[in-house]
Amino acid sequence: MCHQFFVDSSTESAEAACDILSQLVNCSLKTLGLISTARPSFMEVPKSHFISALTVVFVNSKSLSSLKIDDTPVDDPSLKVLVANNSDTLKLLKMSSCPHVSPAGILCVADQCHGLRELALNYHLLSDELLLALSSEKHVHLEHLRIDVVSENPGQHFHTIKKSSWDAMVRHSPKFNLVMYFFLYEDEFGPFFNDEIPITHLYFGRSVSKEVLGRVGLHCPRLVELVVCANGLRPLDEELIRIAKHCTQLSAIGLGECEVSCSAFVEFVKMCGRRLSQLSIMEEVLIPDHKYSLDEIHWEVSKHLGRVWFPDMMPTW
Repeated sequence: MCHQFFVDSSTESAEAACDILSQLVNCSLKTLGLISTARPSFMEVPKSHFISALTVVFVNSKSLSSLKIDDTPVDDPSLKVLVANNSDTLKLLKMSSCPHVSPAGILCVADQCHGLRELALNYHLLSDELLLALSSEKHVHLEHLRIDVVSENPGQHFHTIKKSSWDAMVRHSPKFNLVMYFFLYEDEFGPFFNDEIPITHLYFGRSVSKEVLGRVGLHCPRLVELVVCANGLRPLDEELIRIAKHCTQLSAIGLGECEVSCSAFVEFVKMCGRRLSQLSIMEEVLIPDHKYSLDEIHWEVSKHLGRVWFPDMMPTW
C-alpha cells in the first residue's frame, strides 16, 4: 500500500493525519509521504503524538521502501524502530528540516539500510562517518544525495567535510547526483568549496559572493546545473569563464540578480557550446559593452547554442 498525507498549515489537519496513522495496525505500507502544503504543520503536533503514530507504521510495515518525512518531529529512537523493521527494503528517505534527529541517528540508518539509494537531509546531519557508511562495500550504489545548507541565524558556524570522504563516495557510487541547496549569508561560506567536492546540481537561494563562485569554478568538476539567485553588483565575468573552463559537464545555468558583461557571457556560451541545454538569464543581468548590445547578443548566443535563444524578461505586472 502507498499512503501520501497532504496537510495544510493547521495543527488540526496534522493531528488528524497522525490519528489515521495510529490506526494502521494491520497495514503494511510500501511508501509513506507526510507533506505539509504550508509550514509548520507537523512540527506543531505534540511530539509524543507524532512519534507514537509513526512508530505504529514502522512496526507494522515490514517492507517500507520510500519514506518522506520532511519538516516533522521524527527523532533518533523512532529512526531505530524504522531500521529494526524495514532495513532490508528502505530505498528512499527524505528528511530535510527534522531538528530532533542527530548525526548519530541518520548514521544508524545508513549503517543498517544497505539498499538506500536516495537520501535528503540537512547539512548539520552530514558527517564524514555518514559518507563512509554510504560508501561501504555492503551498501548499494547511491543514486541521489540532496543536502540543504540552511542558516537559521546570521554568523552560524558550519563544520567541514573531508575531501577523502567525498572521494570515497565517488569511488563507490561514480554516477551519483549530489544536489546542494545553499541558503546562507555571505560571510558563512568559509567552510565550503575549499577542496574538490562532487556536486552535480548547485543552487544558491540567497546572495553569494564573487569569491565563492570563483571557488565553485575551481572545485566542482562534476557540476551539471548551477542556479544563482543573487550576487550583488560586481560583474561575474571571470567567475563564469572559470566555470565554463573547469566544469566541463555543465549543461544548465540560471542567473537572477547578477551582472555579466555581454562579451563575457558570449565567451561563456562559446566555451560550453551546445551542451548548454538550459540557459535561463534575466535580461537585466546582461550589461552591454564595446562588443555587443542587447539586440546583438541573442543572435551570437543562438549561433553557439545551435538554437534560437533570448534572455528572460522580467514580468511587468
